[in-house]
Amino acid sequence: MDPVGKALWFMESHFAEAITLGEIAEASGVSRFDLSRSFGRATGHTVMGYLRRRRLTEAARALSGGAPDILSVALDASYGSHEAFSRAFRDLFGLTPEQVRMQGHLDNLELLEPYQMDESLLVDLDAPRVEAGRPLRIAGLSGRYTFETNQGIPAQWQRFAPHFGNISGQIGWTSYGVCRSLEDACGFDYISGVEVADDADIGPELVSLRIPAQRYLVFVHRGHIAGIRKTVYTIWNRSLPESGHEVADSSDFELYDQRFDATTGNGEVEIWIPIRS
Repeated sequence: MDPVGKALWFMESHFAEAITLGEIAEASGVSRFDLSRSFGRATGHTVMGYLRRRRLTEAARALSGGAPDILSVALDASYGSHEAFSRAFRDLFGLTPEQVRMQGHLDNLELLEPYQMDESLLVDLDAPRVEAGRPLRIAGLSGRYTFETNQGIPAQWQRFAPHFGNISGQIGWTSYGVCRSLEDACGFDYISGVEVADDADIGPELVSLRIPAQRYLVFVHRGHIAGIRKTVYTIWNRSLPESGHEVADSSDFELYDQRFDATTGNGEVEIWIPIRS
């Protein structure tokens, strides 16, 4: 079973326990960093965000069935008090626990059921190639996202467009979309940028990131950029688990060169996933 599958099993089978990200990662056989990245790419959720929503979903189910003691439901969902549980419940569903118990149904709640691979999102991909990537320094605009709130990335590319070709020390005309997972596992930083010289002075409005020499599996997305979600979903849910490679603790990135037309959104995009030697 792949790390994501192990993490899902561990969370679902230790549902009422106060488990931590470290314990979930240990049960999955990978680091916190590796699990956070692979889980987010595969499911669209952070690890702890998924666990929180699953617990609250089951709590809502119990309440709609008429559970008489809200504090017991809160404790089963690993909340230490009625107040903390009610606040989290209302923030997620827009209703209080009392209102859900009173209405006796779940029709107006957006629940999260146990994750299962969505076969409709799987696409046919060419076998990846292995590349020995050289060191890179990327400069550009950065945004912070969770896997549930990454819809702002296209707008970030629009904001970056005026900088393209006007950055001091820019090397070539290839763009990079770099994903850097955060240490606290709550999401990732996404950098829209270009390669620049090591000594380039990029100015205060941009950020820079150094990516070390690294081996990669390189996948190719073909067609409109709007379909890249399916390509990424397939990579993390099927292609990587079947490849036999372990993902390394380094940034992964999208590479946009002359094969991609930024005006129409059509063409080819490469997705570089770092792997252990």
